[in-house]
Amino acid sequence: MENVVWFKDVNRKDGAMVGGKGANLGEMYGAGFPVPNGFVITAGAYFETIQKSGAIDRLRAILFNIDVENPQLLENKAKSCQQEILKLKLDPKLEKDIISHYKKLSGKKNVYVAVRSSATAEDLPEASFAGQQATFLNVLGEQNLIKAVLGAWASLFEARAIFYRVQKHFDHFQIGIAVPVQKMVQSQLSGVMFTIDPVTNNKDTVVIEAIYGLGEYIVGGEVTPDHYEVNKSKNKITQKTIVAQTKQLVRSKEGNKSLAVSKPYQKLQKLDDENILKLAKIGQELEKHYYFPQDIEWASEEDQLYIVQTRPVTTIKSSKIDKDETTKSNILDKSLDVLAQGAPASPVISSGPVVIIHSPKELSKVKKGDVLVTEMTNPDYVPAMKRASGVITDRGGRTSHAAIVSRELGIACVVGTGNATGVLKDGMIVTVDGARGIIYRGEMAVNKKDVQLKREITKIESSRKTATKLYVNLAEPSLAPKIAGQNVDGVGLLRAEFMLAAIGVHPKQFILEGKQDKFVDRLSSDMSIFGRSFGKRNVIYRASDFKSNEYSNLRGGDKFEPKESNPMLGYRGAFRYIKDPDVFKLELEALIRTRKKHKNVHLMIPFVRSVEELKVVRKMVEEMGLFKDPSFKFWMMVEIPVNVVMLEDFIQVGIDGVSIGSNDLTMLILGTDRDNEEVATEFNELNPAVLWALERIVKTCNRFDITSSICGQAPSVYPQLTDLLVKWGITSISVNPDVIQSTREIIYQAEEKLLKK
Repeated sequence: MENVVWFKDVNRKDGAMVGGKGANLGEMYGAGFPVPNGFVITAGAYFETIQKSGAIDRLRAILFNIDVENPQLLENKAKSCQQEILKLKLDPKLEKDIISHYKKLSGKKNVYVAVRSSATAEDLPEASFAGQQATFLNVLGEQNLIKAVLGAWASLFEARAIFYRVQKHFDHFQIGIAVPVQKMVQSQLSGVMFTIDPVTNNKDTVVIEAIYGLGEYIVGGEVTPDHYEVNKSKNKITQKTIVAQTKQLVRSKEGNKSLAVSKPYQKLQKLDDENILKLAKIGQELEKHYYFPQDIEWASEEDQLYIVQTRPVTTIKSSKIDKDETTKSNILDKSLDVLAQGAPASPVISSGPVVIIHSPKELSKVKKGDVLVTEMTNPDYVPAMKRASGVITDRGGRTSHAAIVSRELGIACVVGTGNATGVLKDGMIVTVDGARGIIYRGEMAVNKKDVQLKREITKIESSRKTATKLYVNLAEPSLAPKIAGQNVDGVGLLRAEFMLAAIGVHPKQFILEGKQDKFVDRLSSDMSIFGRSFGKRNVIYRASDFKSNEYSNLRGGDKFEPKESNPMLGYRGAFRYIKDPDVFKLELEALIRTRKKHKNVHLMIPFVRSVEELKVVRKMVEEMGLFKDPSFKFWMMVEIPVNVVMLEDFIQVGIDGVSIGSNDLTMLILGTDRDNEEVATEFNELNPAVLWALERIVKTCNRFDITSSICGQAPSVYPQLTDLLVKWGITSISVNPDVIQSTREIIYQAEEKLLKK
């Protein structure tokens, strides 16, 4: 790749050279989203410069064996690193190339640009690096641009960035930094949008926050924004919280400047209803484009909406409200005094002594378990936030730095209280209810009778035994030991896709490089974690069902995957194994290695379009020798109408059980896409046609004496469906980990009804 490239020439697959931010800007620009044009100085230019200049060796020496837990030492080392970068001289050819692109972007007259930092490990699903590097707004002129580029490179060695990389086990010198240069939007309004509620994890909600002026004030928490919520399926604004704003950041002759908002505008709704809905629509289109909830920065100039950044939401897992936290919130002793209230930002509840911080220089005061109270946080606060049990801010919204990082760290957070630094005192013991946005006086105390009753009920429910087995759907190896300790009978759906995504390289790339054994070892190692954790309980491994668009995101994937307009109905499942068996055989080899020690791991084949397909795939499995072991089980997913209509024929090929993929089956029976907001309302797992199909599957399996299971979300959502499945005689129900206990109780009650009858 050239050292300087236009947005139009890069996409999301180019993150290694243009960083997460640059890749997303290029991807959105190419897809036709309203993104101001620009170019990217690639990470290659950064690496080339620090290597040729010898700066890389000096930086290594400065950071050798650094103790990041020592704030003063970390700050001093960071400054030394930045000085090394700032004194670099750019190669004349690179400097000329940058200036040439700037002139072309500007036209006849130099334009203002935003110079952003885009680290090559930034905006990943597992690590956001939110706010770690610098952004320079309203940069004008060639020399100011060069100075800003060096400033962006230097920000890779901010103390907060060094600390974060060490915590996340990233090598300082494996991470590069690209610099997107983008035409500046002179924002009258700006803000942040999440295509999922970042606090409650509600996928049907778009959350938008808006302020006057440039967007730096919203992420940094300098001001508390307006908060709007839009229901996706109804395309309706469901909540509006209007907050008075007294200051804004705007461009002036002296540079970016904080100015007062005139009084008539301070209390007005910032973004009108029409633009709220228009922006929410763009957000949903971005989510659909990326197949993942997005955290989006937007701006508005002259009533025109622009998208200036998007990244995956990294806090879905940690922001999901834990049932224990909800229980705590419900039974908190109501005699506690309410000291302050704000917006709930991270749904955790904790207690501790207050430590009020007025500047980053005081962060060493925060000890493990303290509640950090401040006007607002910025990325410099992250080391202290890692020690804190909770964070409270005067300003900021649910999309501010304090909120995002607290959710990522899994600590309690309440933002935008307005007065916490005034009403709370150092050393005061408080309880932070991040699920409701309330700060109480005193340590968390709960009504003992309620707690005891809850414990007794939980003890009874968690030890329920049912004739219908309760399985769990899993994908993440690290969760296996914890989930295996719960009242669950095995894994009904072990998804291959997460493990393949974690490996990160297309299996055919391994084959191309002659490294098949490395792939098999890694996959077998992950499978073995599940087999070992669940002991003698069944673990049903569903062979890979990546669609072509998902496979192409893996390294090397673009060389091997076709371009398909409808991947859901395209090159996937059993057909893929037959047409291109090499990858499937690697999976089978991984399963064989796993079963040498863990006989409880079995195989399930997804998306089988015909009886002939199943015959061919079964023959492949047989040739690999798996059927020589009589304990081995061979299952098939039932998720296409043909599987229901011709189930007897599929069974006669020779299968030990089926698992109903109710999500895909419902979509294909009803001809609707539950992820498409235009038709999602037509998705209904209780539709009579769907119920007919489910009953036919279960009863046919019983007649042929093979097991039947269901691994879609329906049974945990609709208790009446579970009643029917139990009544028809389903062998097992497989659910997500968060509903194990509640589904066990639903199954228990359904069986009790049958016994009474």
